[in-house]
Amino acid sequence: RTGPGDACGHASVWVLGAIPRFHMPLPHVSDGTLPAHVEEQRTRVSIHEDAPRMTATVEAAGAYFASGVDNSFSMERFRRDLRIEVQQLDEEEIVFDVIGIDAAIANAFRRILLSEVPAMAIDKVFILNNTSMTEDEVLAHRLGLIPIRADPRLFRERVGDEDPDEHHVIAFRLEIKCTRGNKDDPGSSEMVNSRVLSSHLQWIPQGDQEERFREREIKPVHDDILIAKLRPGQEIVLEAWCEKGIGKTHSKWSPVATASYRLLPEIRVKPARARDADTAEAPPAAAPSIFDAAEGAA
Repeated sequence: RTGPGDACGHASVWVLGAIPRFHMPLPHVSDGTLPAHVEEQRTRVSIHEDAPRMTATVEAAGAYFASGVDNSFSMERFRRDLRIEVQQLDEEEIVFDVIGIDAAIANAFRRILLSEVPAMAIDKVFILNNTSMTEDEVLAHRLGLIPIRADPRLFRERVGDEDPDEHHVIAFRLEIKCTRGNKDDPGSSEMVNSRVLSSHLQWIPQGDQEERFREREIKPVHDDILIAKLRPGQEIVLEAWCEKGIGKTHSKWSPVATASYRLLPEIRVKPARARDADTAEAPPAAAPSIFDAAEGAA
């Protein structure tokens, strides 16, 4: 600060002491420092007579500064608070609870399962003969949707015009012909191989695949998936190549049939207040039904 000068014109200067500032870390919302009613609004979606309330996630770091609480995101706290509890697990389905996240992150996990996790699926079909009623394009599409039991981590995704080898491709061959069960009786309705199933796909090991997958043979997940129907004299001969991909490119590479989530319900019944019970009105009488009218009445 500059003061008035003296007789010689020199200025007088006073230096005021700076006010000290201390950086005090605020407690985080995950530590349970918010008031009970605010914490419930932050962590619960409440259902009321008119509509759900508090459905949006509070993401702003300074949302609770007035209460002296920090709401910033921290990866360390996220890892500490995240818990996964598996409720059901078998070869077809897994059900688990994810605790410590909001709906936005749960939805991100769902989308990752659908479109970002790699899988093996039939991508190229070389049809040598197809005299069935199923068009080549439809047949190739059905083959692509058959889930293949193969670990995608043991294969590499083919890039551009890279030549395929045993580390990129799984080869299957399908050769089937429908015939009559009793050749001596032309009028017999008994047929052999009238239904083309996924079990008819024969794995053709490439390179060292037979040795690598000796303990777990590569095949379709289900053997009873219907591919096409044949009549006597019709046949299908083709070769199919499986390649590695993700569901973002095509749904046939999605490793799950579906992935969904829901909020875990917590039911709380609040007792009726005395003044509400005193002022409660009797429910209105039910409107007469048309089915209660006398028979033949207009």
